[in-house]
Amino acid sequence: MENKEYDIMTGCDRGLCSRAVGRQDRQLNTYDWLADVPGNDQTTDLVEVQFKHTRKGYYHNVNNLPLKKGDIVAVEASPGHDIGVVTLTGRLVKMQIKKANLKSADDIKRIYRIARQIDMDKYREAKAREHSTMIESREIAKGLGLKMKIGDVEYQGDGNKAIFYYIADERVDFRQLIKDLALAFHVRIEMKQIGARQEAGRIGGTGPCGRELCCATWMKNFVSVSTSAARFQDISLNPQKLAGMCAKLKCCLNYEVDDYVEAGKKMPSREIVLQTKDSDYYHFKSDILAGLVTYSTDKNIAANLETITAQRAKEIIEMNKKGEKPYTLSEEGHKEQKASTHVELHDDDISRFDKAKKKKKKKPRKPVQKAKDDNKEQ
Repeated sequence: MENKEYDIMTGCDRGLCSRAVGRQDRQLNTYDWLADVPGNDQTTDLVEVQFKHTRKGYYHNVNNLPLKKGDIVAVEASPGHDIGVVTLTGRLVKMQIKKANLKSADDIKRIYRIARQIDMDKYREAKAREHSTMIESREIAKGLGLKMKIGDVEYQGDGNKAIFYYIADERVDFRQLIKDLALAFHVRIEMKQIGARQEAGRIGGTGPCGRELCCATWMKNFVSVSTSAARFQDISLNPQKLAGMCAKLKCCLNYEVDDYVEAGKKMPSREIVLQTKDSDYYHFKSDILAGLVTYSTDKNIAANLETITAQRAKEIIEMNKKGEKPYTLSEEGHKEQKASTHVELHDDDISRFDKAKKKKKKKPRKPVQKAKDDNKEQ
């Protein structure tokens, strides 16, 4: 097949997409850090193939085709065949299979061939029907009174099957819906329920960080996010700031929470009041990663704020337990007070600091001509 056919789906020919990274516009793209290792492709016949948006599959290259990253292939489907793009080959595919928890050998089908011209024609024809099918299926579901939202439709590469992705808060009886959809579109119907995060990944978008959504680029398995992750990181519990494009808590709240938990173990308790000789100090805020704690002399408002290290705060806590109170919270003030108590007075005259230093008077120099005349007279 000509290179132009590959340009339609990948934007490049086989040679340009055969490296470790390839095109980064494909969702869930995996960096193949073993791509330059000799014999990496011969370690296994397993190949990772990606379809529309976030759907991936793993297949056996039983025909020993010289597949490279970016090749468009026809793979086994039920029924017929599907069209996808090769996104990974070699040893890393085995690791990806473990990550996807594919324990059954029946889940791994075969790769038939590299897509031909007739395969691509059917593929384009099927993809052109997806948007109109989604709009019409929404009207059918609404007419049946079903509380569900059809978010996307994906046709199989040969056009014999269509996957309807829907979102529903409650269980939906869509048996009549399947009959009506099959009658309207004359294809095999498969209903697949997805969550709000998966829908956001299929639609795509840009997050508040300025980057493309994680669920639309590399994230496949979603872990539950709770507000405790925000509390550990001292993030304001503002629902508008904590929610992502999917209206759920942002997945990135879990990225650094483990580091904050470990660093938080080294911080003093927020309930403890530090006592000094001049005042009592209450916890105001903490910088967990920097190991700094800010205290206030007022329990409710910011007053006379003092920022010290967590180690210094623990030292003061131990002093308070022993009944001792430092002069100030800061270590510098503590050192100054300690140095002032060890000043030794000598028996020297106490008025020695009042004596002004006498300036030495410079003797006037004799003129050179007068010195010469004195020599002559002698």
